[in-house]
Amino acid sequence: MKTYVSPGQRPDTETVIAIGSFDGVHLGHQALLAQLKAKAREYRVPSVVYTFDPPTRVLTQGVEFLSTLPEKLDLLRLYGIDETIAVPFTAEFAARPKDAFLDDLRVMRPRAIVVGEDFHFGKARAGGVGDLRGVVGDVVSLPMHQLGGDDIKSTRIRALLRGGDVEGAARLLGRPYDAQGVVVRGDQLGRTIGWPTANLRVSEGKLLPLGVFAVIVLDDKERRWPGMANIGMRPTVGGTERRFEVNLFDFEGDLYGEELQVRFVSRLRGEQKFSGLDELRAQLGRDAAAAREVLGQP
Repeated sequence: MKTYVSPGQRPDTETVIAIGSFDGVHLGHQALLAQLKAKAREYRVPSVVYTFDPPTRVLTQGVEFLSTLPEKLDLLRLYGIDETIAVPFTAEFAARPKDAFLDDLRVMRPRAIVVGEDFHFGKARAGGVGDLRGVVGDVVSLPMHQLGGDDIKSTRIRALLRGGDVEGAARLLGRPYDAQGVVVRGDQLGRTIGWPTANLRVSEGKLLPLGVFAVIVLDDKERRWPGMANIGMRPTVGGTERRFEVNLFDFEGDLYGEELQVRFVSRLRGEQKFSGLDELRAQLGRDAAAAREVLGQP
């Protein structure tokens, strides 16, 4: 998949375009991508996703994001998109008039445009689906995708994750929620009580659920380990900042500097404060047993 930061960077060819933040690339987004690919086959032109970095609500409402740009690009590549234009979404970009956005689209010579029916753009969200038809006649406007009678949208997924409901979020995403991070040195307390952990540093602004979770961990070589993750303040040891720690079952070795992807499978419990390290050690043993059961591990 080819990636650009502005419409003018790509080759001067006809396209079919899907537009949106695509934060999380959830089931609703996937329905939109399926329409994009169908139109691209119909017109025999490249499928292009025109998206924003960061997602628009991160700038306009200060919310945390579900997908970093690399995570989003990985997902779009997985779904077979030919090209992505990831425009830096700044206050200046958000303040542009709607006609400037329409001119960007004309540069890409679209045969068709695919959006959600609530799509708006330009300063004060002045532009809408009707304006897109001034660029091209074939505009596909999809209604809100639903699952079990509930709208599938990034706002709903964020709420589920803030409550620790990673299984509910996975249903709307169509896959487990995940986070990618680089392993950094911590205080190495875990190994002193028999539970060594990899401490992950993730992108600032990435939404992380709080608690203890059964997880699947992958490295950049696609090696997989079952494990459990703890995200929180570590009140038992007087922690003062949020940590993201992962214990990989049956792993021995050094992961410092490695990038890991952690897939959240199930929440085991919320964060707790224990009377001391002995009580914490015993609870971690119970957490590991519960995680292995969830993951189908001996």
